[in-house]
Amino acid sequence: MASYLGLPTPLLRPVAALAGWTFVMEAWMYATRLPAISKYGVSTDPDKCKEELNTKLPVRVRQIADNFNHLHEQPTTFFAVALALTIVGDSHKYTKWAAWGYVGIRIVHSVFQSLVNKILVRFSIFLTSSAVLAGLTGRLAQLVF
Repeated sequence: MASYLGLPTPLLRPVAALAGWTFVMEAWMYATRLPAISKYGVSTDPDKCKEELNTKLPVRVRQIADNFNHLHEQPTTFFAVALALTIVGDSHKYTKWAAWGYVGIRIVHSVFQSLVNKILVRFSIFLTSSAVLAGLTGRLAQLVF
């Protein structure tokens, strides 16, 4: 597939996959959070602070919501870098592998945080994804400077 500009677009698939995964996590968050709000009598009063509301929700429910929020942090840099690499026409196989690797590692991070959440292991997974993203950013810098 090529873009309207005639550029190859192999990096759009991992972009679409990670965006899609974000919606999977959103569905999982609501599927656990809404029943927990009812079950534990959590107030939905907008004047209550987040910390007060979270004290009533079980950790297992909060971990899923926390991960959903994390998917709106560092992955936004991935989206920008992957789209910029697409614009400059990078279709090198290592770039594609790195993009898919980043997506895979973020999915592993999501599942691990939501189900296990051992902090040091989770940090190692995050650090690995950061290294891959740094490599993609370096590739972009190499191509544009």
